Amino acid sequence: MEARKWTLKQKIEGMPAVEDFVIATEMLNTTLEDGEILTKAEWWSVDPHMRGIANQLPVGGMLPGGQVARVIKSRHPQFPEGSQVVNNFGWRDLTVSKPGTPDEQEPSTTYGMPDLRGLPDSYALGACGMPGNTAYFGLTKVCQPKEGETLVVSAAAGAVGSIVGQIGKILGCNVIGFAGTDDKVAWLKTLGFDQAYNYKSVDLAKTFQSNVKQGIDCYFDNVGGEFSYHTIRNMNRGGRIAACGALSCYSEDSSKPCLIPFDYMSFIYKGIKMEGFLVLQFAKEWLDGISQLRDWIIEGKLQVRETVSEGFETMPQAFIDVLSGNNTGKKIIKA
Repeated sequence: MEARKWTLKQKIEGMPAVEDFVIATEMLNTTLEDGEILTKAEWWSVDPHMRGIANQLPVGGMLPGGQVARVIKSRHPQFPEGSQVVNNFGWRDLTVSKPGTPDEQEPSTTYGMPDLRGLPDSYALGACGMPGNTAYFGLTKVCQPKEGETLVVSAAAGAVGSIVGQIGKILGCNVIGFAGTDDKVAWLKTLGFDQAYNYKSVDLAKTFQSNVKQGIDCYFDNVGGEFSYHTIRNMNRGGRIAACGALSCYSEDSSKPCLIPFDYMSFIYKGIKMEGFLVLQFAKEWLDGISQLRDWIIEGKLQVRETVSEGFETMPQAFIDVLSGNNTGKKIIKA
């Protein structure tokens, strides 16, 4: 059986272009061994962190990424034919894998479709999947906000940021979000953000000084760069930063350090803590996070928005759209 996959045609310089990618084919051995499954992708995810990973791939390498896939052949008792799985098989349509072994892209990253209680399957790659858990665990375990504190979220209209801000409101925080268009800012306000700003059209220093006079206690950082410099300058003593992403650096020359301004004096004298994290460090609590996010959505406490593309052929452009900010909420591709 022939499978298709998107691979790097050439090393990416700066912002990716569609021409940087090419579809390759490979023949799969569908005479499965014990413990193997054959899956067909139904939904794919594209996420900003893939840009950093792309810098590490050789020409001809396949981009990683999550899928919701259907099991079309199985010799694994936990994954019968016809069932759905969530996996990290990347930019490909058909996959033979042995769940729970190093044969996978990442060990133990295949699991059965969670019980979403009627929510769309695609949510398993968004609000009830990796981005949702990134928001949930990054905020509650790393930032650890307290009721009444002020939380700032960058890239707040993205798949992660939009969930972070809403969880902050559930926890009783004053939430301030920054996004890149006026339409996104308007959407953040409908989600219950107390304040929302277009970072491209405001003076960040003046905005923080005039409108966040109480100071910032928690910062969920998706972008890094100059934005983080201004945020740190306005943090309170004992402030906490969850360093989730670095959008401002992903398309820079990977052979050189991504140099950004940094306010060492505020960081030191205010005792600010910054912790980087990867969501898979919370793997043991993974399904607990998904269950909580699902319940909040069903209860109407979390709103979800997806930007959907259709067709395997649209994946590179969908990826570029995410990096360019041309999406609101989670970017998803339907097979």
